[in-house]
This record gives sequence, structure tokens and C-alpha cells, in this order.
Amino acid sequence: MEYIKLSNGVKMPTLGYGVFLVSPDECERCVTDALSVGYRLIDTAQAYQNEEGVGNAWRKSGIKREDLFLVTKVWISNAGEDKAAKSIDESLRKLQTDYIDLLLIHQAYGDVFGTWRAMEAAYRAGKVRAIGVSNFQAGRFFDFAHYVELKPMINQLECNALTQQTGIQPILNEFDTKMMAWYPLGGQGNEDIVKSELLAAIGAKHGKTAAQVALRWLTQRGIVAIPKSSHKERMAQNIDIFDFTLSDDDMAQIATMNRNDAGNRDFGDPQFVKYLIETYG
Repeated sequence: MEYIKLSNGVKMPTLGYGVFLVSPDECERCVTDALSVGYRLIDTAQAYQNEEGVGNAWRKSGIKREDLFLVTKVWISNAGEDKAAKSIDESLRKLQTDYIDLLLIHQAYGDVFGTWRAMEAAYRAGKVRAIGVSNFQAGRFFDFAHYVELKPMINQLECNALTQQTGIQPILNEFDTKMMAWYPLGGQGNEDIVKSELLAAIGAKHGKTAAQVALRWLTQRGIVAIPKSSHKERMAQNIDIFDFTLSDDDMAQIATMNRNDAGNRDFGDPQFVKYLIETYG
């Protein structure tokens, strides 16, 4: 495993296992399988309703807590200083842990500044080792990071070979914020990455699959990737990416695949914002 160092010195694995859309009933089994093949970073969220499964899995695994990196996110319905503080304690209970390694604001809506104050307090109290945001696109991220005392250590965004997030990178660098990639292989129903002829050709040189090349491309950029699979064999394939290095030419070729740099979801779309706030706010 390789690691990045966050702005506060915390070491974070560059590859983890994501449990978005993993049902509560399946989560414990999936996380157990992921831990058994070597994953030590698990990414969940309050909104996924499967934090208990993550907690049960790691508790039964026999793995020491200090060898794990647990990530969760505060949902819109828990926005605001008081509600966020209570939700953090509830996440700790569900995850069966005394501290969360990385806590994120899940969406850039609601009282995000109040939520951040609660997260800063949790950080100073030792309940959280690092704090950051998720789905904050460039302008919103700059506005938020400019005004908060503790700067976000991570921004989790859709990022993959087709959505490369090069435009936001200089702004993240300004605040020493690292990137974390959801949908690192393109997401459900999108097989353009795993079936890419270019990635397959690059992979053939290294004895790797297109998916493994796509994940390695991210980690070599210093971006944390959190692929999801419910199949143990695929989990093992996804983590088997640290025994080869993509050349500068490989990296340059993959850079030409960029289709929609900032992602397929416009988080500033009024209809999308209206839906989230009226449904979950």
C-alpha cells in the first residue's frame, strides 16, 4: 500500500474500499471480504445507512483499530452545529470506534459552516483525525475554504480517467487539500473505463487489466481512490496495483481520455439542489 500525507501530517492510504449503494444487509459481508484481501481504508457515510455494517465487520476482523482508516460523512439532514455534533457521536457509535480517521461534509448545502464548526470541535477533541468536504466544486470550494479556520484536508469528488478534475487542482493546491475519487472506475452502468482499448493496451504492457491501470493512474497522481465491488475476486484485483508503475508516456496517453473534467453531476444545478434540500434538508 502507498500513502499520502494530509496537511496535518496524517497518513492516508491511496486506495480504499467504498460502500456507496451497498445495502445494510450486505455491507458487513462486503467489508469483511475487503478487509480480508488487504483493504484498510473503508469509506462510508451517514446517508448510506450502512455504518453499522462497517463497524461490525472491522470489529469481528481482529484487525487493530490503529491499522484501519475509517471515513464517513455528515449528511444534509444533520447540517448545523448542534445536529452535526450529535450525528458525529452517532456515527462513532455505529462504527464502534472512539475516533473517525476522516470526516467529510457530504454535500455543499445547508448550514455547512455550522457543520464545520462541529467538525472542528470534534477534531480538537480527538474524535476525528482529519476533516474535509465532498462534492464541493471549484467556486464553492474556494469560497468555503477561504473563510473556515481549519482548511479542508480532503475534497472527495467524482474523478476517473474520463473525469479528471484538472481544473480544480490548482485551487486545492492553494489550500494544501488532497483529492479523493468516487466512481474511480466510472460508476454503475458505465463500462467505458473498464472496457477502454487504450487502458487495456497500456495494461497489457504491465500484465494488468484496464481497471487496474485506471486505478493506478489515480494513485500515481496522489489521488485516493475508493472502488466498490461486491465480488471478493474483483476486490482483490482492484487492490493489486502497487507492483507496477505507469510511465510518463502512459500517464500522458490516459490524460487524453478526459471527457468531462468537473464530473457528470452539476452540483450547482438549481433543480438538483432543490431536490436535495427539499428531500433531505
